[in-house]
Amino acid sequence: LSMAWEAFGLNNGVTSLEEMRRRIASYRKDQSILDPRVDPIIGCRILTQPFFWPREQWLPMPESFALNTVVGKGYSTDTVDGKYIWDAVAERSANSVFEGERYGTPTLIRPRLGQGAFRMAVTDAYDRRCAVSGEKTLPILDAAHIKAFSAGGAHDPSNGLLLRTDIHRLFDLGYVTVTEGGSFEVSQRLKTDFDNGKHYYDLHGTKVRPPVGGLPPPAPDALRWHNDNRYLG
Repeated sequence: LSMAWEAFGLNNGVTSLEEMRRRIASYRKDQSILDPRVDPIIGCRILTQPFFWPREQWLPMPESFALNTVVGKGYSTDTVDGKYIWDAVAERSANSVFEGERYGTPTLIRPRLGQGAFRMAVTDAYDRRCAVSGEKTLPILDAAHIKAFSAGGAHDPSNGLLLRTDIHRLFDLGYVTVTEGGSFEVSQRLKTDFDNGKHYYDLHGTKVRPPVGGLPPPAPDALRWHNDNRYLG
């Protein structure tokens, strides 16, 4: 589910990841999928190079095509319908020029107000170092919300951690967390789900670097939220 949303976003036919999750839960009659920590395997039909003819060039539907077909139907050129479709497509293609678009149509987005100031504040608070690994390469450091912005988390340094990009990603997905005591924890689900993760397990138990300059540490209520609502345990 997470990969399908990351790769295709609104092109999945829904307005948000939450809506997509609700639909899958409904189709499967499995309410556990509503939990954002659950990441089910789903099937995808991916069209990579579709092309479209004007209506006057459309092919009549073969009689052998059932109207209740929902997952696609294949035709062999050894059949009458298959040979007809193949020849008709070849004929139309010979007279058409297909030049694939490199960009889609423009879309409107709603920017998160205050995101830039939040990044600056968190980056300075952690002295431009990942709070977990100590990494100092600025382009791969992210200002991570502890309590997700979409769940009401504030653009406040006490709701932020400066994390290396990969650790940030795992943090948002719930594979890692930070305890109220300030320790970095890695879920056993990382190995269960991916049979991997040694580098992150080596960081398990690491004390998170505190902010500098007397700035407030991560808010306990935000850390509790992440442990209760994101961490896979």
